[in-house]
Amino acid sequence: MAVLNITYNGMSADYPLDVDFRLTDGDVRRIAVEVVRTGGVPGLQIATLAERAFDDFVVDRFRTPQGGERIYLRPKVPFGSSAR
Repeated sequence: MAVLNITYNGMSADYPLDVDFRLTDGDVRRIAVEVVRTGGVPGLQIATLAERAFDDFVVDRFRTPQGGERIYLRPKVPFGSSAR
């Protein structure tokens, strides 16, 4: 089992995923939309969330030292680029 961490509108919450850690980025984004819409993510329920709300978000995957699997869905950040 993996944990999906979703960051949206300044809020961040975890959702336990009982699926394969190797989901595609598109699958992660679709699952995130569904669980946020239905209230499956405590503290992050948006029933009117747009179908493509996470299209431009980054999907990061990490294995913890304890053997756990974490997937992070987060907005892109400008670090390392020149802002103009």
